[in-house]
Amino acid sequence: MKPDIHTIACVASDTPKAQKRFTILKDQYRLVPIEEADALVALGGDGFMLQTMHNYMDAGIPIYGMNCGTTGFLLNQFNPDGLLEQLNTAQKHILNPLAMTATTLSGERISKLAFNEVATLRCTQQSANIRLLINGKERLENLVCDGIMIATPAGSTAYNLSAQGPIIPLGSNVLALTPISPFRPRRWHGALLPHSAVVEFEILNTKRRPVSASADSFEIREVAHIQIREDHSHPAHILFTPDHSLEERIFNEQFIH
Repeated sequence: MKPDIHTIACVASDTPKAQKRFTILKDQYRLVPIEEADALVALGGDGFMLQTMHNYMDAGIPIYGMNCGTTGFLLNQFNPDGLLEQLNTAQKHILNPLAMTATTLSGERISKLAFNEVATLRCTQQSANIRLLINGKERLENLVCDGIMIATPAGSTAYNLSAQGPIIPLGSNVLALTPISPFRPRRWHGALLPHSAVVEFEILNTKRRPVSASADSFEIREVAHIQIREDHSHPAHILFTPDHSLEERIFNEQFIH
């Protein structure tokens, strides 16, 4: 089989480690501009990888992250040798983001995408009061909590997991709906939703109990209403080495002691 990837573009975070490794790749390979590349190599941590996915989701080329941070859940190990072979033998995962449309108290509508999660969070010492609707039907009249989020399978091991949400395998076609420090209803600890679900958070008593909304790292203050649905028009194509695919990482995460 003829290789599909012949040309490489590269972006790096501004950390010393990432910049040093960028220099290594630049000296070893002919790096081209994004518009001329068959693949994009991202050097950094998971946060930089997410940022790269957002910045270049419309470039139409796969992204191969190489770890220059700590955890590196979305990344491969840094190995500058045989990079073209690594890219051409890598497994591709298609990640569809969540589309968030938030309406602020002033009536402004803001739309953003999230590959990990869309989350709401209280902005003061007062608990948030949130009405939950799924596919237009009320499911919770008033969730009293610090916040609530919807996580994708790829994001289920991040903020969602730290909030005691479930880890979701890739290809399961479900999303995790996870409350953050729920107070009432006492026994409600979240739900698994089909990926086609349209979810709405209606913020109650907004002046006394203000809430922010975030799509990955983008935050909006003083929101009154949030709608979330899966978006299929801006997929990210992520490459992983065959022996350490994203699916395997999500699987293994469930058996860490």
